[in-house]
Amino acid sequence: MPKLPSPAESFGGSGRAVRVSLASAAGFYPAAYVMDRPVVALYALFTPIAFGVLSPLPGSGRRCAGSVLRAAPAAAALVALGTALAVATWAAAVGMLLVTLALTFGAACAPRLAAVVPGLQLCYILACFPPYAPATLPERLGGLALGATALLLGELLLFPPPVRPAYAARVADALDLAAHGARLLLRTRTMDDGTARRLRTTGRELRFSRQPHGGRPTGAGRTDRALAHAGSATRRLLDQLAALGELAPAPADTASQSLLRGIAAACSDAAGVLRDGRPGRGAELIEEMTARFLEERGDEPRGRDDRPYALLRRRSTLLTVAVSAVTVRTAVDLAAGGDHAVPGLPHEQFWYARVPAVRLWLTRIHGNLTARSVLFQNAVRTALGLALARLVAGSLDLSHGFWVLLSVLTLARTTAVGTWSAVRSAAAGTLCGAALAGALVIGAGDATAVYAALLVPMMVIAFAVGPAGGPAWAQGLFTLVVSTAFAQIAPVTWRLEEARLVDVLTGSAIGLVCGLLAWPAGARSEMRRSGAALLRATAPVVRDTADAVADPGAGVPADTAERPTIGSAAPALHRLRIAEAAYAQLRTEPVRQADDDGPDWLAALNYGSRVLTAAYWLPPAQGAPGLPPGARQWAQTAARQVATASLEAAGLPARGVRVRIAPLPPAVPSATSTAALSLLVDLEVWLHALAADLATATGADYQA
Repeated sequence: MPKLPSPAESFGGSGRAVRVSLASAAGFYPAAYVMDRPVVALYALFTPIAFGVLSPLPGSGRRCAGSVLRAAPAAAALVALGTALAVATWAAAVGMLLVTLALTFGAACAPRLAAVVPGLQLCYILACFPPYAPATLPERLGGLALGATALLLGELLLFPPPVRPAYAARVADALDLAAHGARLLLRTRTMDDGTARRLRTTGRELRFSRQPHGGRPTGAGRTDRALAHAGSATRRLLDQLAALGELAPAPADTASQSLLRGIAAACSDAAGVLRDGRPGRGAELIEEMTARFLEERGDEPRGRDDRPYALLRRRSTLLTVAVSAVTVRTAVDLAAGGDHAVPGLPHEQFWYARVPAVRLWLTRIHGNLTARSVLFQNAVRTALGLALARLVAGSLDLSHGFWVLLSVLTLARTTAVGTWSAVRSAAAGTLCGAALAGALVIGAGDATAVYAALLVPMMVIAFAVGPAGGPAWAQGLFTLVVSTAFAQIAPVTWRLEEARLVDVLTGSAIGLVCGLLAWPAGARSEMRRSGAALLRATAPVVRDTADAVADPGAGVPADTAERPTIGSAAPALHRLRIAEAAYAQLRTEPVRQADDDGPDWLAALNYGSRVLTAAYWLPPAQGAPGLPPGARQWAQTAARQVATASLEAAGLPARGVRVRIAPLPPAVPSATSTAALSLLVDLEVWLHALAADLATATGADYQA
């Protein structure tokens, strides 16, 4: 057996273990001993286990109770469906395939559904096994209702879990820090290393990998999309503020000071909206201040002493902060239920703002209906494994065959290596648990009182230690629990432990076969494919954006929603979403030592996000002055260098990718108007940031 989990780990889950155990006992004992209804007792026992252990619901007690209440009707429908399809093995197996596909793939749209999917699957699994007894459906539904009610009351009344801050509250705290950083720059025009480090660290804490599974805004609806958009833009805002504070001090100018005040006010307003839950005045003010800043810096007269490059670079970096602030403010308002739009914002950036909820769900489903989507892969792998397990268990007429499916459900992993590791541990744990349970059955015999007295303590220990200890402890202790429970429903012998061991090994073998045959590398191979596809898809966006900056009058419509870069940005946006899903799964899988020397996928995702953000914001509106020939040639050459490096990085070369952007020709600044020179520096800052992202993503050092 693996090492016993520490007391801290075990006691950390003891509150949930006690709630689930008492909820199971509250339904099981009356049904078994007072009503003498074994079927009711069985479902009353397993319903709290399904939604309290197999599907550990996240959040506060009130939120968990709400999840149980919403899941109960679906669970009842699945019990009824399973009862009807138990008429034949093939019917039950086909039902298992379709139910699992629908639940697992549907969880891609709703994180709350993802939290209860294993519990819903267990409800169908229990009902679809022989005997085919449609007459017992009322008793099954009664046991389900009894167990769900007991768990709901337990979540509300017993040992409520500590309330963790929601993702919206975390974003609000980060925005308060951003407002503080902007005000600090107003006073000092620079910041110390500790403040810059705190800004970046706070941004990293907004990553979904740092949030509990049920607290991530990953749903397909507008609120979740907007909140996720606000979180990613806030991370970018904090990083850009840190970069601004690390630049060399430059002479103060009124335009920059005014924009910094607007950024601080926008961040504070957005934080207040997230905490109050009411839409505010929107992003109009900061968007107007950003437009005014662009006008003021373009209208400055040129004298003999040109503006120093340090000031131009500082203004360009400040502009990136302001753009992120506009994005954050708009996304926060949408997350709070607002529906008004800012005319200056590109349509593609907030395409979901006025789209009906049904279309948003269909868009999410359609976007993942590809063999390269890890969400699709997981749904197919799980559905095939459970359907095959139901077919095998029914064809071989295995006693207590639902344990076969339960093993597949709990032991299957997203990689073949992870599944094999879990199977080995589970086999050892089940063997030890079966031996102890057999000794208990032989020693206690038909003494039902002994089993009744041991059930609750065993459940508390199993549900506290098992999740923290891994598959071995979970399977071993659960074997003791089911043996103790079944001994109170019907006479048992040590053969019950033999049957459970055979069923667990059968389910483990089926899960391992599916893991070997269906995408055995999990998200690692998909991350390489989707990351490479993202790098390839962004190359034309870089070139198109630079062309639009160099010659803004060449067929660029006045409406920012119709910029020519949008056409090439749409495929890149799709590739970014697929890559983000693969990265999210990658971070849930065991990390191999060799992965430390591989590509930095987070940097690759940041590169894609930076490319798309500039595609929306960098090209000037129609009628803006174009660049002189020398500057235009430099812009196109530098963009081609970055685009070529992006294509090279898609091949993931072992040596990494280093791109040295050609410096601006000395004669270009003096031959360029004030407005065009500022835009040229914006482009230069962006291209150097992209070059640094590519170097980091491929493991190469970058020196500007």
